[in-house]
Amino acid sequence: MPIIKSAKKRVKVAAKAYGRNNQTRRQMREAIKAFTKTLDAGKTAEIAKLQSQAYSTIDIAAKKNVIHKNKAAHLKSKLASQAKSKGVKPAKSLKPKTKSSTKPKVAKKPTAKNAEKTSSKKT
Repeated sequence: MPIIKSAKKRVKVAAKAYGRNNQTRRQMREAIKAFTKTLDAGKTAEIAKLQSQAYSTIDIAAKKNVIHKNKAAHLKSKLASQAKSKGVKPAKSLKPKTKSSTKPKVAKKPTAKNAEKTSSKKT
């Protein structure tokens, strides 16, 4: 048992993190199990939906550093190959946003230097 105050706090913080990580890991495993169960049953309509949910939970776990990003990629690849072997078409991925599409373009205000340049060109 820790004696120093900071060590006591670390025990509490670690216990909280352990609980959060377990919950995230459990949700990921349940999503993958639901996907494989549906895959075995052969319900093609539900397979794509559950595959998307499994991808989402895997991504969340990787984002929270519960699992490594390479493991997340490996799991997603494995699920995709399983779905493909059953004849399910891959879900369409969303197009990533580009920087230009997220920020609206704003015209620059004329400065003293720009005003002089434009006025001299017009004459």
